[in-house]
Amino acid sequence: MRLEILALFRIFTGQKFKTSERLISHVMTLKKDGPLHHDALHGGRTVYEQQYVRQLFDRIAPRYDLLNHLLSSGIDILWRKRAIRLLRPYGPKRILDVATGTADLALEAMQLQPDSIRGIDIAPQMLKIGREKILRKNMSHRITLEEGSAESLPFRDGAFDAVTVAFGVRNFSNLQQGLSEMHRVLKPAGVAMILEFSNPRKAPLRQLYRFYFRHILPRIGGLISKSREAYRYLPSTVAEFPDGEEFCFILRSVGFTDVETFSLTAGIATIYLAHTSNEE
Repeated sequence: MRLEILALFRIFTGQKFKTSERLISHVMTLKKDGPLHHDALHGGRTVYEQQYVRQLFDRIAPRYDLLNHLLSSGIDILWRKRAIRLLRPYGPKRILDVATGTADLALEAMQLQPDSIRGIDIAPQMLKIGREKILRKNMSHRITLEEGSAESLPFRDGAFDAVTVAFGVRNFSNLQQGLSEMHRVLKPAGVAMILEFSNPRKAPLRQLYRFYFRHILPRIGGLISKSREAYRYLPSTVAEFPDGEEFCFILRSVGFTDVETFSLTAGIATIYLAHTSNEE
């Protein structure tokens, strides 16, 4: 745990721990200006319209990978590796990567030696960068990317052995519908692997994490990406996401069984493994 705390301190050493009214007002402005609604089923969290989310991610696409690794001190790379290792016992041959973005998780999943990986995302500029990375690594014969929505997956029932998503479910415009679609395209005895941010429960990491997401990430992310709006949006989705047991309940409600959780870096992120029934 000490290393994780030091990683956060390394990014914002010297910052004073005080509430920023200016940043809070920015977040409120974003919520008023952006197309949104409230998800009454899941704690009334703010949910943004798909077109709005697409535009935000297209805007930050050129700096997205750099910022992910910089703002997490590279820990996000280790999280993806752990997530893929957890899938190894299942030996999936057909994998769907939802909200694939720039294809980092899809490329990591090649460690499983699948026959094929399909990646889908709503943001064309993110996909463009993902395709370039796949081409550089000579993986185009195994990994294909296409534009599409998690809430309406263009695949037949039971088409995949495994469905994955990293840091994407909190951006679904309709969380329950997106998870239902993931369940639908999985074969019987299939597995869904979801890697997502969560909120640490223990001090002092809990306080450091909140401070970092509310104050440091929007400033650094906005400065480098040239989109302060996007890096105010991202922390707000983490803060309102129904993580932990609440998310497990939602997974079960759409038909998943035997949901397992794996806490990462003292609760900063969580891996969820959710299975489909043998009889489906």
